[in-house]
Amino acid sequence: MQQSNAYIITFSVILTVVLGLLLSGTSQVLGPLQREAEALDKKKQILGAVISGEEISAMTPEELNAYYGSRISSVVVDINGNEVSERNGAAVTAATVDIAKNYKMPKEDRLYPVFIFHAEGDQSAVESYIFPIYGAGLWDAIWGYLALDTDMNTIGGITLAHAGETPGLGARITEPGVQARFAGKEIFNNSGELVAVEMQKGEGKDYSSNPHQVDGMSGATITANGVNAMLENYLQAYKPFIESKKTSTAVAAAY
Repeated sequence: MQQSNAYIITFSVILTVVLGLLLSGTSQVLGPLQREAEALDKKKQILGAVISGEEISAMTPEELNAYYGSRISSVVVDINGNEVSERNGAAVTAATVDIAKNYKMPKEDRLYPVFIFHAEGDQSAVESYIFPIYGAGLWDAIWGYLALDTDMNTIGGITLAHAGETPGLGARITEPGVQARFAGKEIFNNSGELVAVEMQKGEGKDYSSNPHQVDGMSGATITANGVNAMLENYLQAYKPFIESKKTSTAVAAAY
């Protein structure tokens, strides 16, 4: 039997409302779980710059949260290296800074989180400083976390991630073997200039004698260039903070 237009419209409206309520309810239930998973993944990426992936994988979520809480503290700085605790009347913390949104702002307006890795059982002792980095790869965003030793020059480790690089090519930036190439490299040259570290074109060469170059990835030159630009841009932005820590370390050593 053919239904009237009024019946069809009423049925469609009721169905739309019911589905909308179901989707809304699902979002309310899953939203907190999703945010918790995202926060845990971020902690894994931060810790991945200073401890091995095997150590992280061996931890339960509860253990990882506890480890992170006992070993990591954070500050937020501006382009001049000054600490920022408030902006536009709102409190600012490293956890609340959205690096992707900040990336769209002019460099001088961005907020720059710094994560500090402390010695086990001693919050006053610093082992590494970890800096978020963000940029563009071949197809989409790339990002990561770079750890510097307390000399504020030697790279202790790095984690890299991407939104859509080519599998087997640019996507290899997530491989532990590729990331390990950065460890031990230096961001300042002998003249004290910040030159960062550059991933080279091609793959298979030995750059162990050059503290500012790492082996590249075959067929992924554009992604590698994106990593290089990302490192250069963010290390330059963090340079005032880095220099301040180098100075304070030198002063402390003098006494």
